[in-house]
Parts: sequence; structure tokens; C-alpha cells
Amino acid sequence: MYTLFYGLYKYMVQKDEYCVLILGLDNAGKTTYLESAKTQLLRQYQGMNPSKITSTVGLNIGRVVVGGIALNFWDLGGQQELQSLWDKYYAESHAVIYIVDSSDRDRISESKETFDKMISTQSLQGVPLLVLANKQDVTDCMGVREVKPIFNQNAHLIGRRDCMVMPISALTGEGVDEGIRWLVDCIKRNSDVRPPRNQNS
Repeated sequence: MYTLFYGLYKYMVQKDEYCVLILGLDNAGKTTYLESAKTQLLRQYQGMNPSKITSTVGLNIGRVVVGGIALNFWDLGGQQELQSLWDKYYAESHAVIYIVDSSDRDRISESKETFDKMISTQSLQGVPLLVLANKQDVTDCMGVREVKPIFNQNAHLIGRRDCMVMPISALTGEGVDEGIRWLVDCIKRNSDVRPPRNQNS
């Protein structure tokens, strides 16, 4: 009898688990974005002071429940030498958030090259993609109207997947919630192609 009730309880409270990669060049604001997302979406979570955030060496992880599903965020380091590790996480991911430092015009072409290399990977084919033009709080940053055409130049690589380019400020939190909610809808729509991690548990 206990097993029956435990199984019913587990079924009622267990959330489908999905993995979301947070990628981009170093200093794009990936960890600040993750902290902002956790601050907005987790009750009583006090985010890390942005002045204490340093470049990620390896991986930062965060988990939030949104729209009835659990998102496990994997924030991967963006330094050139760490980008070679990204593909180890592609097969398990259900979505990608690619963060662009829209205030750094000098590195926008490098960011686009990294983006193109990432989206052309076979193991990410069809995975929803959210491109975030971060640092919109910085004066003279590039807006979405300037960033979007740059990252859409190779639209054939993006293919038929769900893809959105949005303006955000990870520092102020503006746009963070909207992007995640859009991504949740895409992940749910795509769950027949990429089922949740715990579906067979």
C-alpha cells in the first residue's frame, strides 16, 4: 500500500526535468544572467552581488521551476579554451540560451563566429534557441535591431527551430523572465523530439 501511495505522490509532485545551456563569450554576462533568473524565479533566493561574479571556469548550475517544469541551467565558461568543452553538453540539452554582450562592438564578430559554430553542431539540431542581447543598460549598446541581423546572417544554420532574439539587462533583470517563459513554451512544444530527462525514471 505504501508503494502505491508513494508512486501516486511522486507522480503528483514530480516535475519534468529539462536542461538549458547558457553559452556565449567570456564577459557576456552569463553568470549574472543565471543569478538574475534565480533571483526572479526562486522564492527567498538572494542572488550573488554582481561585483563578486568572476569569469566562469567550468560550470555553474541553477535549477528553477517555471510553467510546471523544472529547468536545470548549465552556465558554461566562455573563454576560448573552454569552448571546446561545450559540445560535451549538447546531447543532453533541451534548449540553448546564447548571450551576446551588446555593449562590446569589438567582439561581436567573434561572438557570431562562436554562435555559428555552436548552432551548426548536429547534436543541437532542432533545439530551441534564445539569443539575448545583454547589457541593454549600458549607454550606446547595440539594440536588438542591430544584433538580430548579425546573428541571422546564417539563417540556414538556425533552420526550422524556435529562435528568438531579445533585449535584456542581466544586471537589472529586465527581460530575463520574459525570455525564460518563451523558452519554456518552446521546450514543451519540442518535448516529443527531446523528452524530459526523467521521463523514463
